[in-house]
This record gives sequence, structure tokens and C-alpha cells, in this order.
Amino acid sequence: MHTVLTRGNATVAYSLSVLACLTFSCFLSTVFLDYRTDANINTVRVLVKNVPDYGASREKHDLGFVTFDLETNLTSVFNWNVKQLFLYMTAEYKTPSNTLNQVVLWDKIILRGENPVLDFKKMNTKYYFWDDGNGLRDNHNVSLYLSWNIIPNAGLLPSVQATGKHVFKFPSEYATSSI
Repeated sequence: MHTVLTRGNATVAYSLSVLACLTFSCFLSTVFLDYRTDANINTVRVLVKNVPDYGASREKHDLGFVTFDLETNLTSVFNWNVKQLFLYMTAEYKTPSNTLNQVVLWDKIILRGENPVLDFKKMNTKYYFWDDGNGLRDNHNVSLYLSWNIIPNAGLLPSVQATGKHVFKFPSEYATSSI
């Protein structure tokens, strides 16, 4: 005869094995879904200033100011396995010193049950748009992208980029108004 502890151990081990198989099956049901959707991004106001960076040195660096419109419908992204979305907007551009610069300008968390339709007008960036030199003024290839990380109930944490992007140019002269 087996003891009570041996039988309890077998019952718990079997239950955990069944739960692990069910969780893996749930993960397989959503792993191959396409989570991309279209996002319309437009810049309303763009300006650049040359200001001292007191955090690292006293050298002057470019600081960009962007006001944007964002319109997207993320309803198709949510399913039973999506707990929340972490949205973020990045700016990508090239400078003579760096072939790729990426700056996160804005982010938002959308929980399941909240309104996944975004229609923002004249939004300011949430974070500073610093360049590590003077690469923003007269830059012709600044692109805005909307991306999101999916926080699931079970499975991988995919990072998805929207199908739309917006390309804009910073002005060739520095803004002189106050910050």
C-alpha cells in the first residue's frame, strides 16, 4: 500500500501535468494569429531647438518638439488570450554619425475591456526627443511608427508594428520661441 503522502504527490503531479498541457494548448490556439493593424499617424506641428544638455555635458544638442494625430482601431488585436497591450510610438532617423536612431516619443497601456479605438488629435509627445548631437535640424527622413507588445494570459510576448507609418522633415532653422 502507498502512503497518503505518496498518493497526494501523484495526484498533484498529474494535475500540474494536465494544467501544463491545457495551458500549452491555449497558447497554440493564438500563436499563429496576425496581430497587425493599420495606424494613421500625422504630424501637426514640428520644430527643433538647439539647447544645452545639462544631464551629460554643457554642449548644445537638438531637441525636437512634435505634435501628432493618431488614429487606429485595435479591436481585432484583442482575443481571449490578450490581457493588455503596451503601445508605443517611435521615431527613427539617420544622422551622419549614426545609421539608425530610435527614440520612443509616446506610450500607452490598454487593458482588456477598455476602448481599443484610438482617435487622438494634437497630442504632444510624452518623452523628450533628444538627439545626441545636431542631427535633427533639416533632417528629411524622420519616420514615426506605432508598435505594441501583447501581454497574453499564456504564451509568448510578441512585439508587433502597425502597417502605417508617417515620414516628416524637421525645419532647417532653429525655433526661437520659449520652451
